[in-house]
Amino acid sequence: MTSKPAAAAAQATVYGYPRQGPDRELKKAIEGYWKGRVTADALRETAAELRRSNWRQLAGAGVHEVPTGDFSYYDHVLDTSVMVGAVPDRHREAVASDALDGYFAMARGTQDVAPLEMTKWFDTNYHYLVPELGPDTVFSADSTKQVTELTEALALGHTARPVLVGPVTYLLLAKPAPGVAAGFEPLTLLDRLLPVYAEVLADLRAAGARWVQLDEPALVQDRTPAELNAAARAYRGLGALTDRPQLLVASYFDRLGEALPVLAKAPVEGLALDFTGAAAANLEDLAAVGGLPGKRLVAGVVNGRNIWINDYEKSLATLATLLGLAGRVDVAASCSLLHVPLDTAPEKDIDPEILRWLAFARQKTDEVVTLAKGLALGTEAVASEIAANRAAHASRAGSPLTRDPAVRARAAAVTEADGRRSQPYGERAAAQRAHLGLPLLPTTTIGSFPQTGELRTARADLRAGRIGTAGYEERIRAEIGEVIAFQEKTGIDVLVHGEPERNDMVQYFAEQLTGYLATQHGWVQSYGTRYVRPPVLAGDISRPAPMTVRWTFYAQSLTDRPVKGMLTGPVTMLAWSFVRDDQPLGDTARQVALALRDEVNDLEAGGTSVIQVDEPALRETLPLRAAGRADYLAWATESFRLTTSGVRPDTQIHTHMCYAEFGDIVQAIDDLDADVISLEAARSHMQVAHELAAHGYPREAGPGVYDIHSPRVPSAEEAAQLLRTGLKAIPAERLWVNPDCGLKTRAWPETRASLENLVAAARTVRGELAAS
Repeated sequence: MTSKPAAAAAQATVYGYPRQGPDRELKKAIEGYWKGRVTADALRETAAELRRSNWRQLAGAGVHEVPTGDFSYYDHVLDTSVMVGAVPDRHREAVASDALDGYFAMARGTQDVAPLEMTKWFDTNYHYLVPELGPDTVFSADSTKQVTELTEALALGHTARPVLVGPVTYLLLAKPAPGVAAGFEPLTLLDRLLPVYAEVLADLRAAGARWVQLDEPALVQDRTPAELNAAARAYRGLGALTDRPQLLVASYFDRLGEALPVLAKAPVEGLALDFTGAAAANLEDLAAVGGLPGKRLVAGVVNGRNIWINDYEKSLATLATLLGLAGRVDVAASCSLLHVPLDTAPEKDIDPEILRWLAFARQKTDEVVTLAKGLALGTEAVASEIAANRAAHASRAGSPLTRDPAVRARAAAVTEADGRRSQPYGERAAAQRAHLGLPLLPTTTIGSFPQTGELRTARADLRAGRIGTAGYEERIRAEIGEVIAFQEKTGIDVLVHGEPERNDMVQYFAEQLTGYLATQHGWVQSYGTRYVRPPVLAGDISRPAPMTVRWTFYAQSLTDRPVKGMLTGPVTMLAWSFVRDDQPLGDTARQVALALRDEVNDLEAGGTSVIQVDEPALRETLPLRAAGRADYLAWATESFRLTTSGVRPDTQIHTHMCYAEFGDIVQAIDDLDADVISLEAARSHMQVAHELAAHGYPREAGPGVYDIHSPRVPSAEEAAQLLRTGLKAIPAERLWVNPDCGLKTRAWPETRASLENLVAAARTVRGELAAS
């Protein structure tokens, strides 16, 4: 490709960057602040230094325009709620008293006040705080954060572009506040919200912003004509403002579809579009609407969601086509780089041959800069980079890591019967009740117990060689003993071993399966200060040896009560990994399912009567547009059944899901054919129980009564009241009592108190049922 005159202005930019720092400095500072060990000023300085470091890195790599406003102490949607004054009434006093503490109260709650609900950001594993709105909501502008961060970047000499959640997406992500009618539509508040955005835009212009990015990813989903009309009205109004910067409206994660002509016609100066994966269709769609003549197009051709290197030749061809469709074309990642780790350089344990296939945030920044250079100056200017890129792709395609003939043959031999239980649910339920002998409203937990500092230290000591395997395993046995003893004393009916040996519910299994690679420093934000290290799914999957059997059997040897075997399901093993992109996801899911099926069968053979296969990512991975959902749900539910269908009728199969909108997938939950499902429900006030009831869900369910993502301890009466609400939707003989999610992030004192209250609530409601 030879550079065209129109391409000479091409520049590199990104929409956002990892917040945590190379050693998760932000997490440590925030958690230190919560514990009183770090002052507010020290926390703010740590945050400011991380922002400065990010901008230096981006500018030093050749990024022409750095983002501001993407940094957050907890969540960028929560930041938007603060920006527009959408603070729930129950938090107003805390926010007025101390803005920082009030902010964290909205995120985490306090002992007296519940936090905002939390759910997944589109189809990612990032969680956002759901805005609570109602017909009485009064918006007011507070652009302090946005102006401060822009001013910081400009003072350092950077060209900066503030990034805001757009008004339409903000309202579409919101829910009716507690006490507001469920049918209330937050989008009806658009005309009330737009003047607040106008005020923020004016403040940013006054502070020196030339461009402001408004993110509207909600518009890549299927939208009604009314919602599309609202988007058109919003951007006609914002575009008509005179006191504003130039506006760049951004979408990502999928094609814009019917929303593309709406935004293309809007009086804004630019659009930022995703051209990766399913969103590659934006190229054809853009041509169909006549392009963006005279406008700026920011082309997201580097995948911001996955960690495989870009295909330079393919991306440059896409960019060359786009040159004829816009007045100016710049190059970016497809979305914020928040969703990938920071840097591959510290990964010393990955084979250098494999490492060249991977690109984390810093490497993706380099890719964006290289592509912008190639677009502006022609391919001759980046010939060496293209050659190295081509060689790395060839290395991956030819690697024996990626293909195992035995695994592929086994997957190809799977029949429909392999994914079905031998008896219908009604017969299984009778056999399980006779075998397990559980009381009405049986109590259990989701799986993990607090991961104490002692446990994390023991794992670090084992890795560093400061203790041997025997010493480490003795520590694990002692922890399991304490967890079992506590559950027995508390009166929990179905126990867990607490998972003290597990670092993460996906990574633990990935490290024991072929085809996966584990990182040492590949941290990615999941929510707040919770970071995970998603493994890399690079090749065909098999299970060389049992993974959970020994510790599950040891726990069972300590008690007469049933101890659940605990596994992570195949869809979640994909969703919370960086999945391979060189074969269909369904093929990979089948391979993982067969490996997990072997583990399930080994657990049952050793006497485990209750086996939980967690699938919290089933809803998260649902395609954003309806057209792709049937195919996804077919292979997703098949892979779960393939994992679990080799057991006897009297073996009870559980699954677990959390922090997602389950109403969209109730039929799929039914199709899993699990005997028991536990779901997050405390923050959403048992909404999922009513969704299950409306569907006619015929099996057992445990909607959570204890919100484990908040440090507050729910009272026994609070848990009992949630149970009573659940009983209005689910019959007592099919209702379980459990927390929302695993307890690994909680401390022991709050865990003990909360579970004691949970058991007391179950006993209270059992008594009420008996009396009635």
